[in-house]
Amino acid sequence: MAQSVHNLTEKAPVLVNAAVNYSKPRLVTFWHYAKVELVPPTPAEIPIAIQSLKKIINSAQTSSFKQITVKEPLLNGLVATEVWMWFYVDEITGKRGIIGYDV
Repeated sequence: MAQSVHNLTEKAPVLVNAAVNYSKPRLVTFWHYAKVELVPPTPAEIPIAIQSLKKIINSAQTSSFKQITVKEPLLNGLVATEVWMWFYVDEITGKRGIIGYDV
């Protein structure tokens, strides 16, 4: 037992340094994309979103959505599924459990 603890205390700094060296470039990449992707929309982006929504409604009214490739609805479906799953994750986090609410 004492030998195991001694080996662990000798190897701990090496393992920590390896973990830091491994994660440092990945964290830099994560923060780079987080600064760009995780910001709320600016006031200048809101009219662009409204125009995009109008185009979607117009394509539904004119049935022009039938002229798109298979890849586009597949990607839209994956995005919708991701949003749906994040809703469930937030619900589970909010109620602090998978089963029912604590009333």
